[in-house]
Amino acid sequence: MQLHALNSNTSQLSEIQHFQVVWVYKKFIKGIVMKALTNLLVVLALVAGAVGVVLSFMTFGPAHPVPWIILAIIIIIPFLYNKFASDGYVHWNDKYSVNIPSIDDDHKRLIVLINQFISSTHYYNSKEFEQKALHELVDYTKYHFDREEKLMQDNGYPDYEEHHKQHEIMIKKVNEVVAKYTQNSETTVTETVDFLRDWLINHIQKTDQQYMSFFKDKNIS
Repeated sequence: MQLHALNSNTSQLSEIQHFQVVWVYKKFIKGIVMKALTNLLVVLALVAGAVGVVLSFMTFGPAHPVPWIILAIIIIIPFLYNKFASDGYVHWNDKYSVNIPSIDDDHKRLIVLINQFISSTHYYNSKEFEQKALHELVDYTKYHFDREEKLMQDNGYPDYEEHHKQHEIMIKKVNEVVAKYTQNSETTVTETVDFLRDWLINHIQKTDQQYMSFFKDKNIS
C-alpha cells in the first residue's frame, strides 16, 4: 500500500514537472515570437519613416515643416520603444547584494518567483496556475523573513525589533494585495504585479541593506 502511494506521488510529481517544463517552453517560444514581431514592426516603421522623410523633402523642400516633423518622429520612435517595450521582469543586479550568500540566494529566488508570477499573468490561461505562482512567492517570502530574523537573533542584531516590525507590515500589505487579487484578478493584476515588483526591489535595496555593515563587521558571509 505504501509503495503504491509512493509510486502514485512520484507519478503525480513527474506530471507536474512535465507540465511546468512544457509551460516554460511555450512561454519562452511565445516570448521570442512576440519580441521578434515587435522588433520587425519597429524596423518597418523606421524604414517607412525614412522613405517618408526623403519623399517629403523632395515634395515640400527643406524649408517646409512636414519633413522635419517626420524626421523628429523617426528619432523619437527608438526612445519610445525602449521605454514601453520593457519586459517588466525583475533582473538581479550586484548592487542588490548584502554580501551574505544565503540571503543573496533568497533574494535571487524571490526574483525568480516574482518573474514566474509575471510570466503566468502574461502567457498562461489557467487562473489556478497563476494563483499557485503567487502563493508560492508569498510562502517563500515568509520563509525568507523567518530565516533573516533568525540570523539577526543568533548574532545579536541591535535593530532586530524594528526590522521584525517592518517584516510584519510588509507581510500584512502583501496579504492585502493578494486578497484583492484573489477576489478580482482581472482588474487588479497590473496593480498586483507593480506592487510586488516595487516592494521586492525596495526590500532588497533599502530594508536589507541596513544590516549589511553589521554582519560585515561580524565577519558573517
